Amino acid sequence: MKSPRGLDELLFASDLRPSDGRAEALEIDGDYERTRFDGDTFVEAVASGVRFIESAFVGAAFDGGRLRKARLTDVWFEQTRLVALDIAESSLTDVWFTGCVFAGVQSFSSALRRVTFRGCKLDSVNFRDCTLTDVSFEDCVLRDADFGSARLTRVQFGGSTLTGADFSRVACKNVDLRGAHLGSGEVAGIKAGYDSLRGARIDTLQLMTLAPFLANHLGITVTDA
Repeated sequence: MKSPRGLDELLFASDLRPSDGRAEALEIDGDYERTRFDGDTFVEAVASGVRFIESAFVGAAFDGGRLRKARLTDVWFEQTRLVALDIAESSLTDVWFTGCVFAGVQSFSSALRRVTFRGCKLDSVNFRDCTLTDVSFEDCVLRDADFGSARLTRVQFGGSTLTGADFSRVACKNVDLRGAHLGSGEVAGIKAGYDSLRGARIDTLQLMTLAPFLANHLGITVTDA
């Protein structure tokens, strides 16, 4: 399925209804269908089990809050800020993030299927124990992203920059790192988990970039006579 480039490309875009200030009334196990949250700010929202279906967030913000075990299906996020949000153990299917900022987001033990991150900045996002299937990070900046013990299937990082990513005990299947920037000099794009990258694909330039870090990981000392 081709990933939409804009909100107007979604089949349900014309049916979206404004939130009418419901940002402050998110409820535990609440249902929000075909709702557009335009510029809404969610501050310390407590709405575990909330469900968003065929909805959109444009210029919105999540500042803190707990949305554990949320279910998102066919949801569009554009220029939205997610800071210190707990959305662990959630399910995201056919979700698109465009130009969004993530900082300190807890998303561990979640299931992401057909999710696209495009032009996003992700700082210290916790993907531990997640299952990522058909997920794409396009032209993103990932700083200290933690994929520890996650299961990655058909995941792409094209055009993205990784700094300090943790891939410890990751299970990779058809993971494509080609075209991603994986560090330079003493700055490692991947800080841990080199031995878990079996099944990942890199290009020749990336191999040259990673060589010193791989050697260090294997305990190999490289010196010139």
